[in-house]
Amino acid sequence: MAIKQGDILWTPTADQVKQTRLAAFMDWLEKTQDRRMDSYEDLWKWSVEDLDQFWMSIWRFFDVQADGSPVPVLARRSMPGAEWFPNTRLNYAEHVFRNATVDRPALLARSEHQPLQAVAWAELQATAGSLAATLRNMGVGPGDRVVSYMPNLPQTVIAFLACASIGAIWSSCSPEMGVSVVVDRFKQIAPKVMFAVDSYRYNGKDYARAEVVDELLEKLPSVEHVIHVTGPLQGQPSWRNMAPWEEATAQPAALEFTRLPFDHPLWIVYSSGTTGMPKAMVHSHGGIVLTHLKTMQLQHDVRPGDRFLFLGSTGWIVWNLMVGGLLSAATVVLYDGNPTWPNAQSLWDFIDQQEITHLGCGAAFLIQNLKDGLRPAQTAQFQALRAINSTGSPLPLDAYEWVYEHVKKDVWLASISGGTDIASGFVACAPNLPVTAGEIQCRELGVAAYAFNEEGQAVVNEVGELVITEPMPSMPLFFWGDQNNERYLDSYFQEYPGKWRHGDWILFTERGTAVIYGRSDTTINRYGIRMGTAEIYRVVEELPEIRDSMVVDLEYLGRPSFMPLFVVTAPGVHLDDALKARIKEQIRSKASARHVPNEVYAVEAIPRTLTGKKMELPVRKLLLGASVEKVASPDAMANPESMAYFVQFAQELNKKWEEALPANNG
Repeated sequence: MAIKQGDILWTPTADQVKQTRLAAFMDWLEKTQDRRMDSYEDLWKWSVEDLDQFWMSIWRFFDVQADGSPVPVLARRSMPGAEWFPNTRLNYAEHVFRNATVDRPALLARSEHQPLQAVAWAELQATAGSLAATLRNMGVGPGDRVVSYMPNLPQTVIAFLACASIGAIWSSCSPEMGVSVVVDRFKQIAPKVMFAVDSYRYNGKDYARAEVVDELLEKLPSVEHVIHVTGPLQGQPSWRNMAPWEEATAQPAALEFTRLPFDHPLWIVYSSGTTGMPKAMVHSHGGIVLTHLKTMQLQHDVRPGDRFLFLGSTGWIVWNLMVGGLLSAATVVLYDGNPTWPNAQSLWDFIDQQEITHLGCGAAFLIQNLKDGLRPAQTAQFQALRAINSTGSPLPLDAYEWVYEHVKKDVWLASISGGTDIASGFVACAPNLPVTAGEIQCRELGVAAYAFNEEGQAVVNEVGELVITEPMPSMPLFFWGDQNNERYLDSYFQEYPGKWRHGDWILFTERGTAVIYGRSDTTINRYGIRMGTAEIYRVVEELPEIRDSMVVDLEYLGRPSFMPLFVVTAPGVHLDDALKARIKEQIRSKASARHVPNEVYAVEAIPRTLTGKKMELPVRKLLLGASVEKVASPDAMANPESMAYFVQFAQELNKKWEEALPANNG
């Protein structure tokens, strides 16, 4: 019998709960703070009602190493502009390496073009020390920006930790990202040093990147030095002021840690670039240390000796979160390449053989496994696997069912939702709660998350805007180059002043569980990778045959994801199969292979407002089933006649879905 939303699929035993880091924290609270919490919900309520005491308890429970006094915890309680632990100085990398041990490796790295590699803690620390000394010799100091154009390799982690140790600010893009997308990000922050590969391998195919890096350097004049990491093509580039990785890490040097103010920038990550340039979000050393200790251990139950693997590129925030597993003394498992190469079972075999305890992935990966008819449990035992985290998009009911039937019956399957914005989760998981089909287990501790209706009131059992009402340490300090915080305020605080509106449709049940219904804005979240429509338009409209375009990500709950691209062709140009193929290749090669549309359609005109803005959100709402009267006023449009096509398209789309519904449910 098919499962229904809310059905309990897994419940931890009393013994399992007792072993968790969350149980240890709750026990510590009772014994040292005289705070007895009878349930997760009680703990969450306290965590958002008494921010000072909660975050002080996190500081003390995890024994944060810092100079100065942790009092006050929250010197300024406002959003934006919250001021956390202003009298302290600490370092992210120092908190990583206090976990160094000879008992297990720090990193385990799987690559399509290299044998499995284990990196010992001593090797990680020694190489990071050598590299940090080289960076200092290159003139890199606290506050300087260092960027990476590398895949998910040990060298990428080492480079990040070396930067963090000296207070340099890290920023990363993955090598499958095209020139324009990377330049839009890195040019904003004027990096001093770049780490880059000459090539990478994905799905058994090698991709040259030496010429791409040439273009990047031409457009990034601030880069003074390049450190070259050799890829599968063994390229010999001639980039300016280039040092091979082997040379940059050859001279032994002790790894030293510069303790920095709590709010000193650790890294810069980027929004999707929906409207104009991507937002360059700055997170702090202190905010990330506290948040990743809390999130990794209390929410995800990452323990010393666990093996933590999260599928994702170095341009996705889950890479940053995964590396944060080192803060909890776990072995971080790097997976560079296609998880279905050389066959669909490859990742599952790897998980079983390498005794992975935690797997994180995009919901799309589990859905694809379901569609492909995979049966991992037929050949693997998964004795070590305790948890599977799914993110990037809602996890449909049949995917829950597939995991419990064909992967492992006794696994903690947690759907989670957070963001690049906070480098962690808003709603996620807790190891002492049951898993209910189609629902996210809980709000994260310290996250005052609510569903707001149109009147700005918190509601239960009703879909509303995801709103955060209290500050968190990992909210961005600011956006790089954002004059007077204008973009920051506009991004989160325009609709509810003093409260953060994230842009997701969410429902909270009376049990504290949550359901995400997709984006309430027009950000494209494709296979767990966020990208803005502006980045796709930029490359599509480079083609001389295309005059205008609009892309819409139709992320349905319980339906197949569908992303159509609508184009206005130049006079006399017909949208045939050849042109469709060129458009898709243009997106694949210059923007992102993950954001190629399912189909391309020709239209007479793209709906626009009186000020000339593309009406993406109204069209998206229309295609998701809203009436045209509710999504667009003709008086507010420059070309109201253009909506007629999309009204007809929506009717046909919904008819196709209704016709397919019996087959999907069967």
